[in-house]
Amino acid sequence: MFGKLFGRDAERPAADPHVLPARKQKHGTYALRALGDTRVLALVEAADAGDWPAVKAALAPFDLGREQAVLGQLAVVDGVEEWIVRAADEDKGDKELRATALLISGARHVSWGWEARTSARAVDVSRDQWQTFYERLRIAEEHLLEAAELRPDWVTPWRHLLTSGRGMSLDDSVQEARLAAGLRRDPLNLDLHLEWVSHLQPRWGGEPGQATEFAQKAFAAAPDGHRLGCVVAMARIEEWVESEDRDCLQQPRIRTELREAAERSILHHAYERRLGWQGDYNIFAMALSLAGSSKASNVFRELNGVITEWPWTFMAAPEKAYARFRKAF
Repeated sequence: MFGKLFGRDAERPAADPHVLPARKQKHGTYALRALGDTRVLALVEAADAGDWPAVKAALAPFDLGREQAVLGQLAVVDGVEEWIVRAADEDKGDKELRATALLISGARHVSWGWEARTSARAVDVSRDQWQTFYERLRIAEEHLLEAAELRPDWVTPWRHLLTSGRGMSLDDSVQEARLAAGLRRDPLNLDLHLEWVSHLQPRWGGEPGQATEFAQKAFAAAPDGHRLGCVVAMARIEEWVESEDRDCLQQPRIRTELREAAERSILHHAYERRLGWQGDYNIFAMALSLAGSSKASNVFRELNGVITEWPWTFMAAPEKAYARFRKAF
């Protein structure tokens, strides 16, 4: 699905019926829409229109219970929360469809809850914002837990339950149980690991260095070419976010760590470019850039200007930062 837009033409089919042409934006970058896939775009458009039958038809190529990238696209569609529960009620007789609707609703309510809270510091969030935040997260918890009960093999409900639990300040024992439940279903799941890296940050009650240690240990157990290397890069980005020193990652040992992680994961010949692979590359692009590693040039070359919202939202001007780093390397 990648074609010339994303480089490496010799390794991709000359024509892909699902590739979504990117629209060039400012600073020579392309904001990735719908994971760069026409099927995902059709799914998002159906959800935006509130057309449950069309959503069900568009879901055919995907497995939301295991594919967080596609579920994440639905979670940010405005208005889904207004009709998805009715869809779940209509499909009570079909366990699979009801679980799917509840999963989408749960993921949407988590995202919707954070929209109400905003990214402001806790002291700057109003009482009304907190109330709305918790109300939406409580609904998310209810729907995600029911989806997990209906489909005990799914991993994505547990990923979103980690996020809602963090927002609701649930006990560490609850969060640890949720992480364990997710990892039993998929021991090397990147999204679960990324959520736990966030959970371990000092701003959420963790200790400095905990997240990095967790990430390093997790990736050490992964095979070469696995995308779990991104958890090391994200742990370092989070470390940069927490620090008042903007050059905190520009240490030889950190630069070496990130270079080796990139070479053993996304830049390894065994790495598989699945739907949403550009997100993995963007995580490394930001981390390597902040560390001042020349290896960033390899990553930016493969991206060929494609930028994903995460993790560049940590920057005041994401596209400008991406373009600046890309030019520097």
